[in-house]
Amino acid sequence: MDIINCVIGLCIAGITIQAFCLLARRSKAMPRELLPPGPKPYPLVGNLFELGDKPHVSLTKLSQRYGPIISLQLGQLTTVVVSSPILAKEILRTHDQIFCNRNQPDAVHACKYNEYSMAWLPVVARWRKLRTICNSQLFAPKVLDSNYSNRRVKVQKLIDDVNESMRAGEAMDVGKAVFSTSLNLLSQTIFSVDLAQPSSETAREFKKTIWGIMEEVGKPNLADYFPLLKKLDPQGITRRTAYYFEKIYSILDRMIHQRLELRRGDNYITTNDMLDSLLNISEEKMEDMDMRETQNLFMDLIIGGTETSSATVEWAMAELLHNPEILLKAQAELEQVIGKRKLVEESDVARLPYLQAILKETFRLHPTAPLLLPRSAGAKIEIGGYIIPKGAQVLINAWAIGKDPNTWENPNLFMPERFLGLDNQIEVTGKNCELIPFGGGRRMCPGLPLGIRMVHLMLGSLLNCFDWKLEDGVVPETMNMAEKFGVTLNMAQSLRAVPEKS
Repeated sequence: MDIINCVIGLCIAGITIQAFCLLARRSKAMPRELLPPGPKPYPLVGNLFELGDKPHVSLTKLSQRYGPIISLQLGQLTTVVVSSPILAKEILRTHDQIFCNRNQPDAVHACKYNEYSMAWLPVVARWRKLRTICNSQLFAPKVLDSNYSNRRVKVQKLIDDVNESMRAGEAMDVGKAVFSTSLNLLSQTIFSVDLAQPSSETAREFKKTIWGIMEEVGKPNLADYFPLLKKLDPQGITRRTAYYFEKIYSILDRMIHQRLELRRGDNYITTNDMLDSLLNISEEKMEDMDMRETQNLFMDLIIGGTETSSATVEWAMAELLHNPEILLKAQAELEQVIGKRKLVEESDVARLPYLQAILKETFRLHPTAPLLLPRSAGAKIEIGGYIIPKGAQVLINAWAIGKDPNTWENPNLFMPERFLGLDNQIEVTGKNCELIPFGGGRRMCPGLPLGIRMVHLMLGSLLNCFDWKLEDGVVPETMNMAEKFGVTLNMAQSLRAVPEKS
């Protein structure tokens, strides 16, 4: 209790000092009538209390009240929130140059992650170099095609694990199983090893660590809204984020140094994985990649690739069990196109439009990032008839856009059919701002090509190799479909389902 009182006292002291700064600058502030509409801010704290524990939901309700572009005063930080596809296109594509840089939360300054992470770096030489390497060396179609056998082996291992649960008559934690597969798939692609061993708790610890990062970075942080509090870290968010980062760094350091030792030997045979590719690039001076950049690039890939892919497949399975008639349609398509109890191959996906539609509908209702990573306005600009001041934080509410009744019929219903037919060719590649789970513009998620392949293979194979039912006592109508907010959107209660022979 003494510690809590101390923290509260420090916050009050810091906010009081900030108040004098606010009052001193009040005359220079932009007139409120020029900003987008929004709730009236309270003195000092502004609209902080409007965020709640699920900011994506709170901001959606405010947009329904004030319009598709709103402004909030979060402490000293002017924040503009966009909740319509038309205005999202203005930010992500039309004026991408002005909004291309991130507003960096204090949490990502832990371990100087912000100085190396492609997700948070401004558009400078280092960011361009990393982006070029991703596009040309790591996620190019030819590279992904050459690594397909790895993905197939990992999906087969997932099916084998489900078979064990089926023979034992046990329910399985779908999210945990898919996370282990995603982690091993990525670690094989990067290091040619499995990081999640079946007999260990590695996968569970990794999931806990990565979710910890997602939760801390996505959490409203007083240090972001009152800069004077950054050194105090009153909520302990940056300290906890550093702890999680260091756990992953220690593993990455070990993997990289082991590889360097092996490469010094005369009998080393290259593996052609991502690590060898980056070390070759560095040695051949095609790009000057230092060890810290390599380490943080892998950190980005593991954090972004495992949590997003596993959460998407878990949500898709939950929606299908919640809507059994759609599950039967999906299985009927798979049986007709590739035959029962077979793995889905990447070459099959183009012939499975209903499977594709299911995943698009999952992205719409449960976007990978409910609030796209925050942008910073590089200049004063007019958007939607209002002024966004230079330096303002700009949030795009992908969760609200996916539920916009002006765009989607019956937006709260899970209806994959909305994505079928020639009249609806909406893709998730950032060109259609009605569906932007991976963002758009130059800051769109670079791992999208791999992520899309992974989720289709895992979901399609799970559906085609097994029938599924809920645990005893649970029926579709009573399923817990509540959300847990972070940078990504997880199920509040893990999905448990019983596999049966199809």
